[in-house]
Amino acid sequence: MANRDILAIGTSAGGVEALLRLARELPDDLPASVLVTIHLSRLHRSSLDELLTAAGSLPAHFAEEGERLRKRQIYIAPPDKHLLVENDHLHLGSGPRENNSRPSIDVMLRSAAICCAGRTIGVVLTGTLGDGASGLWATRLCGGLTVVQDPRDAAFSEMPQTALDMAHPDHVVSLDVMPRLLSSLAHQPEGETLEAPESLRYEAGVARTGVTSMDEMDRIARRSVLACPDCHGVMWEIDEGELMRYRCHVGHAYTAELMNLALDENLRRALGSAERVLEERVALARKLEQRAEENGHKLMARDWASKVIEYEQEMGVVRAGIRRMESISADEELREQTETEGPKVNGASADAR
Repeated sequence: MANRDILAIGTSAGGVEALLRLARELPDDLPASVLVTIHLSRLHRSSLDELLTAAGSLPAHFAEEGERLRKRQIYIAPPDKHLLVENDHLHLGSGPRENNSRPSIDVMLRSAAICCAGRTIGVVLTGTLGDGASGLWATRLCGGLTVVQDPRDAAFSEMPQTALDMAHPDHVVSLDVMPRLLSSLAHQPEGETLEAPESLRYEAGVARTGVTSMDEMDRIARRSVLACPDCHGVMWEIDEGELMRYRCHVGHAYTAELMNLALDENLRRALGSAERVLEERVALARKLEQRAEENGHKLMARDWASKVIEYEQEMGVVRAGIRRMESISADEELREQTETEGPKVNGASADAR
């Protein structure tokens, strides 16, 4: 009987250190292929595989299109490519970013859930924002096991906390205990892989090929009143238990929380552009006022002077909005720093707390 031989790990901020700790402790006879997606810049591509290989007994390399999975190997998603698995082969997707990331943790976990969740163990480690929660939800839905690093143990708690709150994983453990747990789970017989919903299959295809269909999105989700922060196209709402996501007709995808952040960023850019345009209008109006004065056009000069006052008032409103957003952001950052000192853990087994 086959075992749970696909170990899919996702991480972000603080992830290199977490992966090195896991690599040091995972046994050389681990009966599983290890897939890793980390939000990694191109600058780190040349070193992460070498670091993980040197850290432990399992060789690591960046995944290549079409290669066959082998046990006791670590496969890393290359920068700017989604990592997918199908029929025991790896594929590199060029589809749109999800949660503003490519590679996306959700894409990797969703892909593993579709093909072989009964053999899959999905893991989310330290990181910011919420990539991974949707993928863990899909893993559980299709029959896989799910593991999350205890947020209190994570260098950055937001990503594991979001996964904990939204996906209700099977196990919540510290990094010290995780290698032993993962090895134990990998030796278990594979579970039943349940039929993946059509929506998951469609989204995996988008991640691999980048091909999308508005008709297909209408069948699997409902249209939203929101526009995509990336391309400003139509977006659809997708419900996944307690998690709500958005995907546009081009393929960009966001969780609701990350959608809010993206809209905030768009608003900041819009306000900055508005401030610049208003400054230019004020400068031009003053120039035209001066020119009218010099040419003896008193009435025209007064008209331009009144426009200067009007534009300055408008600019004051925009600047007040910018200051307000900056103040809110500062307050949120302070609150998040306070909360990370003791995040709440609930809704899962406490295997090693």
